[in-house]
Amino acid sequence: MSEQNSKMDLEIIHNKAAKRFETSIDNHIGYISYQERDDKLVYDHTIVPQELGGRGIGSALVKHALNYAREQNKKVIPQCSFVSSYISKHPDYQDLI
Repeated sequence: MSEQNSKMDLEIIHNKAAKRFETSIDNHIGYISYQERDDKLVYDHTIVPQELGGRGIGSALVKHALNYAREQNKKVIPQCSFVSSYISKHPDYQDLI
């Protein structure tokens, strides 16, 4: 599953084996990882290399991951502070917690 981000043609891929959503830009990989716990997805880390910082990549990864949870009818446990902050700034995702 991939999604194009119109802002910068960001392709996000679901790497099921690694349990993460990832993107690669200029040989740098950014990702959000998760664990499955019962019927919930625990988003535990959002990693964006310093070289890719400030481009909205972390937010795009989180948005993609939250949309995936919604499509799968899963609740989310935002263990990662970046995910928690994103949800607090985007009330339309509050129902996932």
